[in-house]
Amino acid sequence: MNKDEGDKILKDSLINNLLFNKYLILKNLGKGSFGKIYLCKDITTNKLYAAKIEYKNISANLLENEYLIMRALNNDDNIVNIPTVIKYGFNDFYNILIMKLLGKSLEQIFEGVLKKQKMSLRCVCNLAIQMISILENIHNKNIIHRDIKPSNFLLNNDINNNEIYLIDFGLSKKYRESNNSNHYILKKSKKLTGTARFASVNAMEGITQSRRDDLESLGYVLIYFLKGKLPWQNIMIKNKEERYNKIKEIKKNIKYNELCKECPNEFMEYIKYIKSLQYEEEPNYNFLKDLFKNALGKSGFQFDYFYDWDKSDSIIRINNEYILENNLNDEEDNKLNLPLDKIVYKPKNKKRNISQDKSTNDGGEEKEESSSEQINFINNNECCIII
Repeated sequence: MNKDEGDKILKDSLINNLLFNKYLILKNLGKGSFGKIYLCKDITTNKLYAAKIEYKNISANLLENEYLIMRALNNDDNIVNIPTVIKYGFNDFYNILIMKLLGKSLEQIFEGVLKKQKMSLRCVCNLAIQMISILENIHNKNIIHRDIKPSNFLLNNDINNNEIYLIDFGLSKKYRESNNSNHYILKKSKKLTGTARFASVNAMEGITQSRRDDLESLGYVLIYFLKGKLPWQNIMIKNKEERYNKIKEIKKNIKYNELCKECPNEFMEYIKYIKSLQYEEEPNYNFLKDLFKNALGKSGFQFDYFYDWDKSDSIIRINNEYILENNLNDEEDNKLNLPLDKIVYKPKNKKRNISQDKSTNDGGEEKEESSSEQINFINNNECCIII
């Protein structure tokens, strides 16, 4: 089966079918580099969830790694702002991950709601403080994300919780062993793992990533929101390798004051500090958060979860546009009464599997160990559509 056939199955055959005999697929919510996201409903409770479906033969098969990373993060009550894992399984064609349903991504908000207009300093600083805290929590669990970008930060659906969440852990990995502080050996000549626009210079040069690389990518995200554009965007080079090399060249050579032009001094201090970190050095997260708290204070504000898009309409309305467009009439569905407890699925049958770690743009070399359970797709008439 080729990619077009696989995409057709994902597009045409899964809607109105059941996953795990329990989760009814309602609508396609989006498509990523390695799979598709669907809106699904637990038919026993009417609660809504997100189903990430990865077609095995045409993707990098990263969903199992994402499941294992998220399960590890969900096992610690101190880790917040990570989607709750509900269930994971696979069959001969697909890997399936059921998880907490979140709202729109910051990229969708930036492009669709704000129409690519620059975000206010108050909004960006409020986002920055949260994002740094999320990365701090993940890094403290010996994990790095490796694909920090606006589309991987999502709004919450809970009207009483306006925090943001980090998603998409398919490229994530451990940067050191859990029982000690020794980092894995730094290697060079690796392929890019991540997204070229926001990847760190070291990542683009093929150097093993560590905590500093997540934070450098975050710095580019914040400047992107505040200025509306990064200096290396819209490079008109069709050849991907040549385009990546040009982006890397600009990133390496651009001066701090040019990159952070028209930004408060705290943004340049952030970039300078991150660039000074050594491979194994632990970042001072409190110092970084204080930079943006200071920037807020100088402008007469404080950290208060302020967002530019939450001026006249609620965040819930923005998040639920796709739900309402699907004409879901069930009152409970429209309220998005999501569970707040953490449910970690433990597979009954373990299977050792070595999968190749792939990048958003290129391949990598790291390998992960995984475990999972076989599943079937069932339609409303109790008939298997994939065996």
